Amino acid sequence: MVKDNMNVLNPPRKGAVGIACALALGFFMTSAGIAEPQPELAIGSKAPLAEGLMMNVNGKEMSLNSAAGPNGLLVVFSCNTCPFVVGNGMKSDGWEGRYNETASFAKENGVAMVLVNSNEAKRYNHDSMEAMKAHAKENKYGMPYLLDANHELADAFGALKTPHVYLFDGDMALVYRGSIDNNVSDAEAVTEHYVKDAIAALAKGKTIAVSETKAIGCSIKRVSK
Repeated sequence: MVKDNMNVLNPPRKGAVGIACALALGFFMTSAGIAEPQPELAIGSKAPLAEGLMMNVNGKEMSLNSAAGPNGLLVVFSCNTCPFVVGNGMKSDGWEGRYNETASFAKENGVAMVLVNSNEAKRYNHDSMEAMKAHAKENKYGMPYLLDANHELADAFGALKTPHVYLFDGDMALVYRGSIDNNVSDAEAVTEHYVKDAIAALAKGKTIAVSETKAIGCSIKRVSK
């Protein structure tokens, strides 16, 4: 089932014009030489580049396959600066404030979670490995935070946003993609826990009621190839 009802989602207001412009431009910048991703990964597809190694902030390389739990893997494309991830201090902690809770819930259900930073255009400043290490430490990340060099994994997934979520089952087949829940601004106002519901159903061997939602966030910052 596809769900695109985000009517209770209230994105951060600060810098709203800039964010709106970035989202509107999306990847229509391909004529300017910006790399274009593949079509978004379809439900039921196997995870691409699952054996590809990416550097974690702990200095060790790992792949999606090596990171996966017995019941699957939750992949979240993220970054250090997007207001939809980090919030903006105006009654919005962003989705990042729910990362550790989500990872704990996933682990309890046999699903591992990784964050992936694909912002190659910001690799020499805000999204460098050193900046990623500092950000992970500051926010006490309880999951791997991986650097996706040249946004190869994001391109293979067709990922567009930060955050953009993909849940795979124990066979590394995609069972859910989209947003974490339906309210970025206020965790207490969430009425639909897309990822948690999908993980719970997956762990129980049940059909996932909502397998697709619209990803809301900043565009992944790609470079020309």
